[in-house]
Amino acid sequence: MQLRYNFRLYPDTAQRKALARSFGCARVVFNDGLRLRQTARENGGKYVSDGELSRRLITEAKATPERAWLGEVSSVVLQQALADLNVAYRNFFASITGKRKGRKVAPPRYRSRKENRQAIRFTRNSRFKVLDNGRLRLPKIGDLAVRWSRTLPSDPSSVAVIKDAAGRYFASFVVKSTDEALPPVESEVGIDLGLTHFAVLSGGTKVAAPKFLRRAARKLKRLQQALSRKQRGSQNRRKAVVKVARAHARVADTRRDWQHQLSTTLIRENQAVYVEDLCVVGLGRTRLAKSVHDAGWAGFTAMLEYKAARYGRTFGRVDRFFPSTRKCSDCGRINDKMALDVRAWDCPCGSHHDRDVNAARNIKAAGQADFNDRGAQVRPAAMLAPRGEAVTHPDAAYSTRSVEGISVL
Repeated sequence: MQLRYNFRLYPDTAQRKALARSFGCARVVFNDGLRLRQTARENGGKYVSDGELSRRLITEAKATPERAWLGEVSSVVLQQALADLNVAYRNFFASITGKRKGRKVAPPRYRSRKENRQAIRFTRNSRFKVLDNGRLRLPKIGDLAVRWSRTLPSDPSSVAVIKDAAGRYFASFVVKSTDEALPPVESEVGIDLGLTHFAVLSGGTKVAAPKFLRRAARKLKRLQQALSRKQRGSQNRRKAVVKVARAHARVADTRRDWQHQLSTTLIRENQAVYVEDLCVVGLGRTRLAKSVHDAGWAGFTAMLEYKAARYGRTFGRVDRFFPSTRKCSDCGRINDKMALDVRAWDCPCGSHHDRDVNAARNIKAAGQADFNDRGAQVRPAAMLAPRGEAVTHPDAAYSTRSVEGISVL
């Protein structure tokens, strides 16, 4: 399994300028390739191949006065920029032809120098190296200081240098990690994700929603107001933009760290984890959009999925149209729809259900019964047949005939 390990970088002033130069050159090559293909399509020409792009926009462009400064950065950075363009085109073509499932992918768009996030990538061909003193050596940039929080499990195949909106630099290593199967356990869990509680487990445990964005709303509001008062194009406005970005980054980092801890605990304590396949994109268009995005369900379920694959656990998604809330987990009866403010309800069979706990139990049963990519069905528990549906009358005499292996009544 390939994993990413992110570490904080601390480049000096000269290295920051070299990184900014690399960001700019990669952006220019990407835009030149996109413009060349768009022009060829508008003129009725054939699709420009990947090799033709590399030859015309990198090899030949370095020999021209207009693009001679492309030689100041590593050629691998430029090649990877074109590789990103090729991947974007292939995803777009696969989406419009139906080969790619899910939401439709838009065609590639031009990269702007005003974007707050910049990234470049180095592969093994660039001969980047992690030195013995802990520094990261990048071609034509120098030896960068890295804050190592853990050791890499193997030699990285590539490294991406990222500058986020808050002005922080990160090195993202791609490494190949061997699967580390955990000792098997007997427990399995179904998880119902929500807003009142972030997660409700089938065993009855409820995990409170941290609401990191809501807790930081007052500070974010104050910083946004200060930003709106700054004159456009001024240095003070640039500083205010960075302050807002840092506040948002702090919220995102806190949420991600909390989700990592919770997902790791669930994977370690359960042999199988089942969740509901929620349509986060659709819920993000409702009046609960801010709370939905603050919860971060998609990121949490993605963590559960890859950690289950890494540690030898089972992970399953139950169909989003499965009536987990309205279905009685005791008798299997599907009741009428209920409003969101109904947190507990009674089934005609006599069972009293907590809305979220009942949904979590149904999700667990659906995952255990018949999980597949299209959904699952819950097999209700065995129960006595009503008098009108019974085959034999209770007063009728029992048959004395027997079948081999079945005892006579």
